[in-house]
Amino acid sequence: MTSITLSVRRPAGEKLREFYALCKPRVVSLIVFTAVIGMVLASPGMVPLQPLLAGTAGIALVAGAAAALNCLIERRLDVLMARTRHRPLPAGRLGAGEALAFAVLLGAAGLALLHFLVNPLTMVLTLATFVGYAVVYTVFLKPATPLNIVIGGASGAMPPVLGWAAVTGGVSGEALILFLIVFAWTPPHFWSLALYRSGEYARAGIPMLPVTHGSEFTRLHILLYTVILATVSVMPYGSGMSGPVYLAAALSLDVGFLGYALSLYVAYSDALSRRTFRYSITYLTLLFAALLVDHYLPWR
Repeated sequence: MTSITLSVRRPAGEKLREFYALCKPRVVSLIVFTAVIGMVLASPGMVPLQPLLAGTAGIALVAGAAAALNCLIERRLDVLMARTRHRPLPAGRLGAGEALAFAVLLGAAGLALLHFLVNPLTMVLTLATFVGYAVVYTVFLKPATPLNIVIGGASGAMPPVLGWAAVTGGVSGEALILFLIVFAWTPPHFWSLALYRSGEYARAGIPMLPVTHGSEFTRLHILLYTVILATVSVMPYGSGMSGPVYLAAALSLDVGFLGYALSLYVAYSDALSRRTFRYSITYLTLLFAALLVDHYLPWR
């Protein structure tokens, strides 16, 4: 038997930390943040307490379950990549059975919270997002096509819609604008990572865009998608959902992202690709924070 299937007996505290790591907490925190912003923007005043607390907890639990299932499915590929080989499953600190049971319990708890304490629509949309990421993207798209990130990005763009549905019980045009922002952000975010990790993806047999079409082609598409993102990012202002404070923040952040994308296309380096990837996370965080601030300004 290999380290992929063995789990070493460890103290309870350490075991809990391994389960926590299995949930990809940094990724889930961004998911939850954008979902909460969706709740806030759907509310003219303060967000009602029950959908805020139960919705946030339910979405976080299901997102953690999806991350855990993703780690379980990809555990043999994770061994081949420096970025992922130290995760709990490939490192042998958790077993496959433990991870599966954890994912099932976490997901079931989250869906139950959403169904009984929020509303059925949010539960259904969250379940569809879970299946889209953990099954459609991880099992079918990622190993099959270099467009995996583009198509699979639909699942990653759902959290603000889930937050909106948790408060309103429906999905409006404003929620779809938030969806489009995250959807357009996803390709340049992940492709900037894939550029400097392309050798690892190639060894693992994952057809990421830099592996199948080369660095220059990928850099061009990062630039094109960043232009699309910059266009979509001003839609909250154009639709009346946000005001000039958000617009100023969005334009400033767009200039920064476009600058990185253009520099990456003209003069590539791994270091610049890493900085672009890190900036993309900062970009989305600050953009949604600007939506939050603008929403609660006194004159709004």
